[in-house]
Formats: sequence, structure tokens, C-alpha cells
Amino acid sequence: MALRERLIRETMGGPGGNVNTAEVSQNSLQEMKSRLHRALINRMDLTKLATLTPEQVHAEVSRLAESVLAQEAMPLSLSEREHLVNDVQHELFGLGPLEPLLADNTVSDILVNTHSTIYVERRGKLETTNVAFKDDEHLMRVIERIVSSVGRRIDESSPMVDARLRDGSRVNAIIPPLAIDGPVLSIRRFGAEPLRMNALIENKALTKDIADMLQMCVSARLNLLISGGTGAGKTTLLNALSAYIPENERIVTIEDSAELQLQQPHVVRLETRPPNIEGRGEVTQRDLVRNSLRMRPDRIVIGEVRGGEAIDMLQAMNTGHDGSLTTIHANTPRDALARLETMIQMTGMRLSDRAMRQQVAAAINLVVQVARLSDGTRRLTSISEITGMEGETITMQEIFQFERTGVDTHGQVIGRFRPTGIRPRFAERLKTCGLQLPRVFFEEM
Repeated sequence: MALRERLIRETMGGPGGNVNTAEVSQNSLQEMKSRLHRALINRMDLTKLATLTPEQVHAEVSRLAESVLAQEAMPLSLSEREHLVNDVQHELFGLGPLEPLLADNTVSDILVNTHSTIYVERRGKLETTNVAFKDDEHLMRVIERIVSSVGRRIDESSPMVDARLRDGSRVNAIIPPLAIDGPVLSIRRFGAEPLRMNALIENKALTKDIADMLQMCVSARLNLLISGGTGAGKTTLLNALSAYIPENERIVTIEDSAELQLQQPHVVRLETRPPNIEGRGEVTQRDLVRNSLRMRPDRIVIGEVRGGEAIDMLQAMNTGHDGSLTTIHANTPRDALARLETMIQMTGMRLSDRAMRQQVAAAINLVVQVARLSDGTRRLTSISEITGMEGETITMQEIFQFERTGVDTHGQVIGRFRPTGIRPRFAERLKTCGLQLPRVFFEEM
């Protein structure tokens, strides 16, 4: 009770403080929230609160806030009081004004351009919002809360950072002097429960026939490379495919910012580390790939290959760690292979073009291409099998493709998934694992 009364006195500005109710306005509500927030946050490190459970802390803060509102006799309706208390709760325990957007399952991206300009993406389309931060300082507090929770930092000496939220959502922040108009925050949402293959089929990202074939490929330990542009759904598909890995296998995941949500019981999750303030202590994906080979993995899952780790990943796939999965930024399967060659060259290794391509052709079995179409939907657009080398060229054959036929009156892309009629070479490997591909999968349509 003493704590509650003390907070009330400080929030009121003194024992006899009061508010002129005739001057209540939107600005005064904002000021009220700021004052209430300051009064509460100054006491959040008290020993008493430190010993409470999160639910008890929330309840105590709610009671304190209600007491302050009652003491100030603000002419607010019940819903306005609840809204104000919720805002303060979000400031104390969450990400402030962004909390309602994070609670909206239809929002896939949150893009904070300035403290007063926030966009979201719903169903592949950008929309403006009426959500705003008070000022740049308010936005910076939220950014610092996010990055500090995962052991990273952001300041003038290190003005860019990649981080993640508790649910695995990807976060990027960039601040002045690099961001001219103030701090910029981008959040790529990942739900607490990742989309499973059934949900992708319902969303028409692929067909059940394709899903069945991919399940067989993962079970038979083929190496899969998922290729696509930014926001095309690569990580979502990787999560869905990982569900087909048997539970009795040891899986090691390697990521820049941990996003994968594997459901198997035997998973070891590794994450890179940026350099410290002295520029030391950096741990790259390549370091983690090398270390993972000493951890007795059955499968290695790399969130995204983007640098020198490509050569170590390919060598691992060629030396007993088959069945591995990874993603890459590329617009076509052929571009994906060209990017792998570029990444190998980034290591400084002196390999001929033919030697590099032999590594790629021997390691990768399937390239699965995904894309975000003009109507905002994500689709699997191609599945290509790498069949070997002819001279200096990696040979590929397309197994499935998404054939666009037009756009309807609502701007929705019309098309169909169709097999190309080519029976893949890996069909024999599936057969040796007791898996039989129905002939209808590969009858040209």
C-alpha cells in the first residue's frame, strides 16, 4: 500500500497536486501516459517487484495505474481508462505502440520509417497506420529494449543491428547518422506457431502432390536449397519442410538471427555473434558451420547462406551430412547456383570454375524456387533437380512449375501447378528408401 501511495504522490506532482479537468485533451492524455509511465518505471527495480511473478507484476501495475487515474479524477470513460492502462503496460513490458500490431495475426511486416510514420504489410500489401511514437527518443527506447534482450547493441559507433523478438520475428534497426530522418525499425513477423505444410496448401502456396513429394525428399535425405527473393516465404517453407525430419535425428541449426522453429526434440540452435565495441569476438556463420561438424549432427539446417560458409556447407553435404536444408536469395534456380559460386569465391579459395561447379552439382539435389507474386501471395514457382555436369555447365531439369495464366478482376494472379512430365533421377533413390512416387506426378499436363 505504501508503494502505491508513493507512486500516486509522485505522479500527481506532490501531495496536493491535481489536474484542471477542463483542460483535458489528447495532448494531456499523452502527457498523463508519460507521467504515469515515468512514475512506474522508476520503481520497477524495487526488491518487492523483483520477487513477483510476471502476472503479479502486471496486476500490481494495473492497480497502481487505476489508483492514479482515480486520484486525478480524469473524466475518462471505462474503455478510455482501460486503453490508457494497456498503453502503460505496453510501455513497461512490451514494445509500446507496436504491441497492438504485434498482436494482429494478419500483419506480416511492421515498418517504422520515422517515429510518426508506421506501415504494415497485410496479405502482401502495404498499408499505412495511425500508430505513432511520441518522438525519436521514445522509438530509440523501444529499439534498445529489443536489441539488448538478445545481447546486442546499437549506438553511433554501431548504428545498424539485426536482432529478433521472443517469437522469432526478425528485427532490423538503423539509426542516425546513417538514417537521416531518425531511427528506422523493420520487423518481419513470425507467429508463435509457424505455418505448417497444411496451412501452406490451404493458402495455395503449393499443392498436396508437391508437398508429398517434398516430404519424401526430406525423408530420403536429399539436400534441398530453397531460393527466392526478399519476403518470398523461404524461411516459412524451410520451417514447414523441417517438420518432416525424423525425431530420432540430431539437428543443428545455424542462423544470423534465430528464426527457425523446429519441433523435433533433438535440436541444437546456434546463432552468430557480432564484434564487440573493440571490434573483437565476432563469430560468423562459417565459424559455426565448421564447429557444427564436430557436434555429430545428422542434419545441418542453415537459415540462409550468404557468404563464405557456402563452401563449408557444400563440403558437409558431400561428406556424410546429407539431408541438409538451407535458403538463398535468388530470383531463379540458375541464379541460385551462380550465387553459390560467388560465395565460394568470397572465401579467397583458388578454385577453377569447373571445380566449384562440381562441388555444387555433387552437393545439391533440389532447388525449390519461391516467389511473392504481384497480388502479394507467396507461391512455390519451380522445383528443379540438379542432374550433374556437362562440360563446364551444371545441368538441371525442372520437375514442377507454376504456370501463370492471367489476372482476375480483383487483381489476383490466376495459374496452376503442373508437372513437366520429366521423371526425376532421384525417384530411384526414393525407391531404395521404400518411397514410391506415383506416376501421375510426372505426367505432362
